[in-house]
Amino acid sequence: MANTESNMLPLGTKAPDFVLTDAVTNKIVALKDIRGEKGTVVMFICNHCPFVRHVNEELVRICNDYRVIGFGFVAINSNDIIKYPADSPLEMWRTAQKESYPFPYLFDETQEIAKAYDAACTPDFYLFDDDLKLVYRGQLDNSRPGNRIPVNGRDLREAMDNILNNNPQRKDQKPSIGCNIKWK
Repeated sequence: MANTESNMLPLGTKAPDFVLTDAVTNKIVALKDIRGEKGTVVMFICNHCPFVRHVNEELVRICNDYRVIGFGFVAINSNDIIKYPADSPLEMWRTAQKESYPFPYLFDETQEIAKAYDAACTPDFYLFDDDLKLVYRGQLDNSRPGNRIPVNGRDLREAMDNILNNNPQRKDQKPSIGCNIKWK
């Protein structure tokens, strides 16, 4: 299990646009389609990564808790499916069904979107404000497979709560740690 850290895209960066296919609905989804009134969460995940599997339930809980109050959510899989067929669109569909993903699960076949976001690992999280400016990037929380810390989404939840309450974001944002994106 590789331990790759986020690249930590500079705060204030405008959300890179995308137009990708949702592996669940087979529909085209753009950033404008998932943008939330209060903020937007872009997650880079995949099916086979033990770090993602470790947090899947919390990803669903967070989305269900915050989408009703104005946050948009999307997950993107940018892995090379030739070398990693477990991350193919069919397997994405199966994972989304099994986990009851309440967000679109998009396939970045060319890996251009992962490069635009400077994504490095799965999971990798980006929170943009209502102007699509990056206010948080990094870890979901301190839990990792095997470290016995409960998954609670603390860091991402706190960042979304800061948006809701007009509070400043933490300066000491910690990078996410996970499997590296499987580049072609």
